[in-house]
Amino acid sequence: MKYFLLALAALTFVYPFIWMLSASLSAESGLGDLTLLPEQFTWNNYVTVFTKIPLGRAFLNSAFVAIITTGLVLITGAMVGYALARYEFVGRDWIFYAIIFTMTLPFQITLIPNYITMVRLGWIDTYLALIVPFSLSSLAVLLFRQAFQSLPQALIDAARIDGAGELRIIFQILVPNVLPTVLTITILTFMGLWNEALWPLIVIRDESTMTMPQLVTLFSVGGRAEGQLGVKIAAAVLLAVPVVILYLFFQKHFIRSMASSGLKD
Repeated sequence: MKYFLLALAALTFVYPFIWMLSASLSAESGLGDLTLLPEQFTWNNYVTVFTKIPLGRAFLNSAFVAIITTGLVLITGAMVGYALARYEFVGRDWIFYAIIFTMTLPFQITLIPNYITMVRLGWIDTYLALIVPFSLSSLAVLLFRQAFQSLPQALIDAARIDGAGELRIIFQILVPNVLPTVLTITILTFMGLWNEALWPLIVIRDESTMTMPQLVTLFSVGGRAEGQLGVKIAAAVLLAVPVVILYLFFQKHFIRSMASSGLKD
């Protein structure tokens, strides 16, 4: 009974994606059936997507923004997390609680202030507007702090005796010992950045700088898809595939880290 319920729950999550993949390979007339196999198999939906929008350029833009920003999140998150986990200073806990509080705030609250900042810095229609606002993550700080607290202080003391500086301790001693946490932050950050469409829609208007979610959104609702549901679904599949592949490669480490990252003080 337990395995039946687990299988049913798994099917509930997997079925929509399988149907989406099947529908993207079906003719427009076969989209009304909720079958798992394509109706009147065709590649025309994907051909239409690649013909009407510069998806290759948008893919490279998304990959560039997601990779660079994820790297910055790992660097800044590790440094701030280390300071909160190992340094003793006045207000340390209050700073940590403030960071946790920011996780409860919806992104829309800071949307207008961030946009005004981008305008005044002259970063509209540049990659900086897509990268800088997301280069520090409160979730990354939280996970790194918890991971570093679980490591023995003797490891840090030994590194200091050997003459290692703080940056070397963080990135050469501590980070290699918390790789599941690093991979979890990488996957979550990359997924969030890859799927982000609202912020690029606000700060990017030049098509050559648009990210893939932004271009797919404009394609689906802006008229280029000409009301063809199969073409819209094909564009959504192309958007989802990189994230699915990333998760399949690192799912073991992701699950292990999430299972061992309980909060403690």
